[in-house]
Amino acid sequence: MFQRLREDVQCVFERDPAARNGFEVVTTYPGLHAIWLHRAAHGLWRIRLRWLARIVANVSRLLTGIEIHPGARIGRRFFVDHGMGVVIGETAEIGDDCTIYHQVTLGGTSWDKGKRHPTLEEGVVIGAGAKLLGPVRIGARARIGSNAVVLRDVPADATAVGIPARILVPRREPDPRFKAMADRMGFDAYGLTRDMPDPVADAIHRIVDHLHELDERMERACEALKGAGIDIGTAEEMHPISQCDLEGLEPEDCETPPRGTSGNT
Repeated sequence: MFQRLREDVQCVFERDPAARNGFEVVTTYPGLHAIWLHRAAHGLWRIRLRWLARIVANVSRLLTGIEIHPGARIGRRFFVDHGMGVVIGETAEIGDDCTIYHQVTLGGTSWDKGKRHPTLEEGVVIGAGAKLLGPVRIGARARIGSNAVVLRDVPADATAVGIPARILVPRREPDPRFKAMADRMGFDAYGLTRDMPDPVADAIHRIVDHLHELDERMERACEALKGAGIDIGTAEEMHPISQCDLEGLEPEDCETPPRGTSGNT
């Protein structure tokens, strides 16, 4: 028992840089108090003292602002940071070394008895305000973004964000064609988007990639017309996209020279 208590205190120091000393952690961290009271309530639940278990759980909720059903199964080194508004349902299962933040809900979507709450494998981190609904399974070391609403399983080592939550595709190797297009357009679009785990930025990447494909087809069409002896004239050089264009600034508000000027005085 004392080993488990030491583990609980130690995991606070490992995951919260604001923790200063053991006495402060033991006396002022509601997440820690909620876990300890839950163990007592869960023990009563297992020996079928259900009413008394619910009373202990209600006292824990009043003292900590964290509601954990006494039937929930929680592993070792579970850390609830801040904790206010956390709700964990009866059939929820939480593996070792998991971390959740305030306003997280591990809830159900059915009134039927049986398994109806989420299962977290080891090392899962759930951001503030996230809602995990139904008997979904969150794989080991997965990350759930703040305010996400998870309705489907999340594989191990994945990151899920959004409403409803979407799995962020792992970063793939840069496409040389995309890099060439970015150079021609006058800004490093690859550095701007592909390093960012953002579905909107990924969509922009795909649009620019599509523009590059159209540009290649246009060049091949022009070469074919020239080969057929058709004069298509000389195309003017495309004006590069500047930082002003990307940020929506007027030329006078930006250090980049406006269009039609060379920047030389």
